[in-house]
Amino acid sequence: MDWNDPTLWVAVGFVIFVAGVFKIAKKTIIGALDGRAEQIRNSLDQAASLREEAQQLLAEYQRKQRDAVKETEKMVAQARAEAAQMAKTGAEKLEEMLKRREQLAVEKIAQAEADAIREVRAISVDVAVAATRSLIASNMDDGKSGALVDDAISDLSKKLH
Repeated sequence: MDWNDPTLWVAVGFVIFVAGVFKIAKKTIIGALDGRAEQIRNSLDQAASLREEAQQLLAEYQRKQRDAVKETEKMVAQARAEAAQMAKTGAEKLEEMLKRREQLAVEKIAQAEADAIREVRAISVDVAVAATRSLIASNMDDGKSGALVDDAISDLSKKLH
C-alpha cells in the first residue's frame, strides 16, 4: 500500500465525506419521523376522546329514552286505573278514554324516540365533521389545498351551466 497514492487519499476523503453526510442526514430523518409519529399519536388520541364523548352522549340519550318509556308506562298504568274507576259510568266512555290515553302515550314515545335519534344523529354528525376537519387540517398542506381550491373553481362554471 502506497501512502502517497492520490487514489487512496481520494477514497479516504470520500469515506469521511459519506460518513459525515450520513450522520447529518440521520438526525434530520429521525427527527422528521419522530415529529410525524407524534402528530399521528395526537390525532389518534383526539379521535379516541371524540369517540368516547360520542359514546357517553349516546348512553345518556338512551337513558333518557328509557326514562321516557317508563314515564309513558306510568301514564298508561294511570290511565288504566282511571278507566277501572270509571267503568261504572259506562262502557262507551271508558273505551273512548282508553283510546285517547294510549294514543297520547304512543305519540309521546314516538316523539321521544324521534327527538333522541335526531339529537344523537346531529351530535354524531358534528363529531364526525370535527374529526374529519381535524384530520384534513393535519394532513393538508398549502399545495394540496391550493390545488383543491383551483379544481373547485374550475368545476364551478360547469356546475352553474
